[in-house]
Amino acid sequence: MNTVCDAIMPITIRPETIFVSGQGSYLTDDQGNTFLDFVQGWAVNTLGHCHPTLVKAIQEQARTLINPSPGFYNMPMIQLATTLVEHSVFDHVFFTNSGAEANEGAIKLARKWGSLYKKNAYKIITFENGFHGRTLATMSASGKAGWETLFAPKVPGFIKVPFNNLEAVNNVIDEQTVAVMLEPIQGEAGVIPVAEKFITGLRKLTQDKNVLLIFDEIQTGIGRTGKLFCYQHFNVEPDIMTLGKGLGGGVPLAALLAKKPFSCFQPGDQGGTFNGNPLVTRAGNAVLNEILQPGFLQNVADKSLFLQQHLTALATKYNLGTVRGRGLLLALDTKEIDATQIVKRAFEQKLLINAPRNNSLRFMPALTVTITEIEQMIALLDTVLSNMIENTTTRLQCN
Repeated sequence: MNTVCDAIMPITIRPETIFVSGQGSYLTDDQGNTFLDFVQGWAVNTLGHCHPTLVKAIQEQARTLINPSPGFYNMPMIQLATTLVEHSVFDHVFFTNSGAEANEGAIKLARKWGSLYKKNAYKIITFENGFHGRTLATMSASGKAGWETLFAPKVPGFIKVPFNNLEAVNNVIDEQTVAVMLEPIQGEAGVIPVAEKFITGLRKLTQDKNVLLIFDEIQTGIGRTGKLFCYQHFNVEPDIMTLGKGLGGGVPLAALLAKKPFSCFQPGDQGGTFNGNPLVTRAGNAVLNEILQPGFLQNVADKSLFLQQHLTALATKYNLGTVRGRGLLLALDTKEIDATQIVKRAFEQKLLINAPRNNSLRFMPALTVTITEIEQMIALLDTVLSNMIENTTTRLQCN
């Protein structure tokens, strides 16, 4: 198959478009076309494309120090770790380059704790349709359909149960169970939120059974749901949490956070060549400082309500399903309409949205998205849906 660059390994189906610049909620391609971006690198660009504060931080740090080695402290690393600890229930932070690597670290940390304090317990309960990354261990932890045999043999020790089913969790816990790991919103499954009754019950169950609770907040953390971390919506404190995507605002940065009783790595247990380097942690500081400004998170919540209301209006107009999610991580159930085709038609209208499932549209705009940009997105999506339904009706009448 001929593509715009045959040297790139074909691991996904990409359109021929080549993007060359971005600003805020917009991307521009090499032909000068401008696209409204409600994907933002899969919820990565927290402040949008090339936010001035982020650009300035990266430029200044690049002139000063990029990577002294992970074997030494650097000031941006210390500052970012301190801020994360001060604004969460955790005591220690380990920086990584990707969310999958952070989740891999969480798996290792849980198993290390199990070896020290729970007679070598190693099993981790995860959930059907969950997604934790693309390393062998995190793929093994994921419940994504079709992954059971991909790259077999998988890493053993992961037990899958239905999401939001406390009885199912209880039924598989045994003496070898060390942790339960979940996303508070299953993003790749179509933006499926955890039920409040389930998560509060799960926290009690894990405490009663001396089992760790791990929150994968790769997609939900860093203000995405209207609070700094999604666990803050519930009366629940996880023992371990992972962050990624939005933490770096576009640069490769993720983190593993743990409470002190469960932070049991010894020197040599964990590491990484680029981990916690000052260039990316300076970017993380810039992102976090913006999010922690007074009123920022409330503004995210307000824009979420506005977006939900307008998506619900579209659903009513075109007989679609419900709107799911929190903050600016939302999905629209498209019912019988193929969501992947909506995404394709939206691209033709210079609108970037995502379909994690064939019947779900996912919206992950920058947290700095404006009301005007939300209205523009709704208008473009309205046009796409209207044209698709009109064309379908015309074909049916012709037949």
